[in-house]
Amino acid sequence: MLESGKSLHPYLRWEVAFRIDREQEIGPQLRSLGIAPRDVKRVVLTHLHMDHDGGLAHFPDSEILVAAGELRTASGTLGRLRGYLPHRWPTWFDPKPLSLAAESLGPFAASRQLTQAGDVVAVATPGHTADHISIVVQDGEINYFLAGDTSYNEELMLAGRLDGVSADEQVTTATLDAIRRFTQSRPTVYLPTHDPGCANRLVNRLTAGA
Repeated sequence: MLESGKSLHPYLRWEVAFRIDREQEIGPQLRSLGIAPRDVKRVVLTHLHMDHDGGLAHFPDSEILVAAGELRTASGTLGRLRGYLPHRWPTWFDPKPLSLAAESLGPFAASRQLTQAGDVVAVATPGHTADHISIVVQDGEINYFLAGDTSYNEELMLAGRLDGVSADEQVTTATLDAIRRFTQSRPTVYLPTHDPGCANRLVNRLTAGA
């Protein structure tokens, strides 16, 4: 649901009103699966927009990773002027800057392995923000691409069509092309945050374009 915002800031002039019941939050959802938030050793944020930082309060005991450039852009007064809301972050929030290396993963030139086994990898997917990252989880022959806000849904990614907020349209287009080539080169379940079709694709392991 979109509501007219009272702020004069262009980013907040039209706000998304998120109405999430307490039991729908990530902490209670994890507990329903038998996982306590303290059992989560590491949290990786694709970026720091307000609709992606709301669950932080559940993870005071976890290591939290944020792309180094994203953290610089979002912090302090300048961060607020750019449309971020750092004053919403928990007082204990002290994320570890994540720097990617010049190590390619398929069409992605920069990446960083996040596990010793190398089955969870952060890749650079700039566009929605300049330092946006995505996470690739490799499970046997299938890759799960946790895409954040690289596109609103799978259809737009496959078509290479831009949507929503973009720091640089050329960069965003290049990122969508890289993701599309990645999904064409190996079985990949594409999971952008706001796509209503994600749950079905995840449960049924439906690869891109299936």
